Amino acid sequence: MDHNNTLRRFGEIIPKTHRNHNFLLSLFLFFFFFFFFFFSSHAAFDLATIPFNDGYSPLFGDSNVVRSDDGNGVNLLLDRFTGSGFISSSMYKYGFFSANIKLPSNYTAGICVAFYTSNGDVFEKTHDELDFEFLGNLAGKPWRFQTNLYGNGSTHRGREERYRLWFDPTKEYHRYSILWTAKNVVFYIDEVPIREVLRSAEMGADYPSKPMSLYATIWDASNWATSGGKYKVNYKYAPFVAEFKDLVLKGCSVDPIEESTVAGRSICSDQHADLEAQDYAAVTPRRRLAMRRFRQRYMYYSYCYDTLRYPNPLPECDIIPSEKQRFKETGRLKFGGSHRRQSRRKGRTTTPVDDTDQGDM
Repeated sequence: MDHNNTLRRFGEIIPKTHRNHNFLLSLFLFFFFFFFFFFSSHAAFDLATIPFNDGYSPLFGDSNVVRSDDGNGVNLLLDRFTGSGFISSSMYKYGFFSANIKLPSNYTAGICVAFYTSNGDVFEKTHDELDFEFLGNLAGKPWRFQTNLYGNGSTHRGREERYRLWFDPTKEYHRYSILWTAKNVVFYIDEVPIREVLRSAEMGADYPSKPMSLYATIWDASNWATSGGKYKVNYKYAPFVAEFKDLVLKGCSVDPIEESTVAGRSICSDQHADLEAQDYAAVTPRRRLAMRRFRQRYMYYSYCYDTLRYPNPLPECDIIPSEKQRFKETGRLKFGGSHRRQSRRKGRTTTPVDDTDQGDM
């Protein structure tokens, strides 16, 4: 985008009689540059998408997995009978997993839409997992979402963070992506990195390292998703539809059993090198600044600052003093909110956070 031409056009539409309003113009310029610098500072990633049938298959609720006419997308429905989901046809040792997603609108309390990688079906007691989980809300109130990471079955050490969005995810598609390499995990929204977890020796097996499948699901999470379970799914508004398109699977496809007994590095070395050479694998200084700005404005819970759960922060936590001052000992922002303990659902674990007094922040 040509920012200079855009600003020039903006200047031309300001009546000459008002051009001495320097303060208003300066205020506009501040917000203009903030938005474009921090949230539109990069061209869209160069991604190769695949048709749904080429890389995925239904996971459950087959009748509620509705493929698009062009074969490049799929809708997942939740009704009073069942939710639905799909799974990648292969498991991957590191990769980039991405989709354009549009979430259900209107009353969505109690709903969870998840986009995540996991190997829980193969390694039941030592599974790894990387999560985007979108949490519905009452009509007129915004969706929230959380990211999480587990390694080697470390579900008792939840690493969840919760955030707001700077847009309405029900109005149009936005791209959500998970980058997973031997060095780091990065969660992206569009081209903005919102969280990075660096691998360290201190993390040990807590760093996800076994092959994983990609999953997407919509399901009834009434017992925890909205205000700690206070508000339930209301099927008067069903079916609830989560839309997925422009799906991306880039990684090394491996057999999980062989991978668990044979290192397999030589098999995937070329693919790993190619993955780490991609544009989205580089968290440049500019992207890192965008990530810092996002976290300052939109993150409202972090396990790294939850000293009640973790008196000693987990080893991957990068404690930033200026950021820490904003949070209570519960890991919540100081101006509201409460933290609640674990709630288990089938095959996975999460730590709900009560959003009752979040307000608009």
